[in-house]
Amino acid sequence: MKKTFICSLCHQGILGGSLYLDDTSLTYKTNKLTVAPEYKRICIPLEDIAETVWQNMVFPIATFKLKNGRAYKFIIFNKSRFNKYYLEAMQNEQRK
Repeated sequence: MKKTFICSLCHQGILGGSLYLDDTSLTYKTNKLTVAPEYKRICIPLEDIAETVWQNMVFPIATFKLKNGRAYKFIIFNKSRFNKYYLEAMQNEQRK
């Protein structure tokens, strides 16, 4: 499974890009020239995600809290579609 979602990373402003979900990871990519290299492509293995917290502001914001203490916030458009595939991928990851 590989699904693509329109999103924005919330880090020192709103950085538009794409979020890719597959069976093993969640990957954010952007082509913006002004973004620091470490934020142009963020790959988060599903096994490293400790918790996911949703906030509903004007847009739905997902915070992915990692086991190492790091956290990433994303505005994810089409939350219901994302949640469907994300929960499925997390269940599959837990079965391993």
